[in-house]
Amino acid sequence: MTQHLEETRTHVAGSPDYRDTGLEFPSGFVFGSATASYQIEGAHDADGRGPSIWDTFSHTEGKVWNGDTGDVACDHYNRLDSDLDLMKDLGLESYRFSIAWPRIQPTGRGPANEAGLAFYERLVDGLLARDIKPIVTLYHWDLPQALEDDGGWTNRATALAFGDYARIVGERLGDRVALWTTLNEPWCSAYLGYGSGAHAPGRTEPAAALAAVHHLNLAHGLAVSALREVVTNDP
Repeated sequence: MTQHLEETRTHVAGSPDYRDTGLEFPSGFVFGSATASYQIEGAHDADGRGPSIWDTFSHTEGKVWNGDTGDVACDHYNRLDSDLDLMKDLGLESYRFSIAWPRIQPTGRGPANEAGLAFYERLVDGLLARDIKPIVTLYHWDLPQALEDDGGWTNRATALAFGDYARIVGERLGDRVALWTTLNEPWCSAYLGYGSGAHAPGRTEPAAALAAVHHLNLAHGLAVSALREVVTNDP
């Protein structure tokens, strides 16, 4: 065993270092990590949060491996401060997180839920206090179930509602957050959610998938316009 290890060391020492490419990360490159709200937050019915399509989908028998749900997940909602400390210990320079739309507007419409906004405000302030750049994604697949009941992304009204939601979040966090993403992987939302049925809401309707593509693009444009009007932080 010892001889084998020595031979291995000799071989590695005599080989070109695979890291010696001459390539370097550009100045200003930011190292960070990313999560999705439904995957980590838990607290699925806490403080006024409404159900999302992933709550419904994951609680439908046979839809998710092992019947796993996001009811508790990593319990990030209740472990926020300790999770922020972990990020600092990891040396993260940035953190991209998504906001749960049903935590801000339980039905996807109407006035904002103050408890939901306050949670993300604490998250942003905690990141900044630890010198970690916050990067907000407005949508990572957890559409409010009430909007899906009215057609979801096949309904143009959902795109309009998304623009209103973007404005609400931008007005609250836009003085501290400079980097924004509207939709995470909209291809998945449209084709896996409405075409193949592999993702929530689990529909298998090709025409619905194409309608969702159109409305997701419209939602992106409306959200960008809203954010440009209310975000004041300059990257």
